[in-house]
Amino acid sequence: MLTVAWRPEYVQPLPVGHRFPMLKYELIPEQLLREGIISESQIFSPEPASDEDILAVHQSDYVRRLEELKLTRSEERRIGFPHNERLVFREKCISQGSIENALNALKYGCSLNVAGGTHHAYADRGEGFCLLNDIAIAASYLLRHQLAKRILVVDLDVHQGNGTAAIFRNVPEVYTFSMHGANNYPLHKELSDCDIALPDGITDEPYLKLLDHHLNEISDKFQPDFIFYQSGVDVLATDKLGRLALTEQGCAWRDRLVFEFCKRHNLPVAVSMGGGYSPKLAHIVNAHVTTYREAACVFD
Repeated sequence: MLTVAWRPEYVQPLPVGHRFPMLKYELIPEQLLREGIISESQIFSPEPASDEDILAVHQSDYVRRLEELKLTRSEERRIGFPHNERLVFREKCISQGSIENALNALKYGCSLNVAGGTHHAYADRGEGFCLLNDIAIAASYLLRHQLAKRILVVDLDVHQGNGTAAIFRNVPEVYTFSMHGANNYPLHKELSDCDIALPDGITDEPYLKLLDHHLNEISDKFQPDFIFYQSGVDVLATDKLGRLALTEQGCAWRDRLVFEFCKRHNLPVAVSMGGGYSPKLAHIVNAHVTTYREAACVFD
């Protein structure tokens, strides 16, 4: 049974200028219910993550200033959002959603967070619309509670998971794998355990061959027992920020490849949605919903 993390705060606190792409957080669960991919009983509404779980990843001074709304203007510009308490509350809920996502993945095989994938957040700062790193917080939770021993982060957003890579740089229990646009944000890339820098305009077939090869190679070498999957749809040719050229079908094949890999190796997988910035909102929503369709085909 798929389980899905969502609550209204995923979309409501966002500033007016950011609401168009962020409306996906409202439309995705509506479409999932409309198509019968999930029922209301499969949706869970996470509360904010605890200070203990957040501080296991993020530095206390940063978290304090985040909560007291004392970030500098420079820090706000780096994040891209005006700093306010509702956005902090939202990020805490997203982080708890990813913790519960991971717990449900252990129980059911796969669970998905309608938001999440805030992979640009570092231990001591936020960047790129990310305040807290939900995947890092959830991975840390599993390790601290001895629910996983070897975690693989598969980050297929078009942007490198720089914050995640930095947080886990010296953590051998977590292997960070990022396939991203070589010429895309962030300008300064961190060193993941495996980085695949993709050329502009890469299409379905070479992309999928690279993914299949490296996923199997990493699995043989690292032998994970849990996977976090960052399933950004900004890899689409229609994406105005992405620079890659995957079709919607290619993006679906990507998701199916990851899910079938997890199923074949009996690996629980917790999915975060990541980015998507196509000019037509329907392209963004359909691509994200397709991730759920593919998960349902493999795990239900």
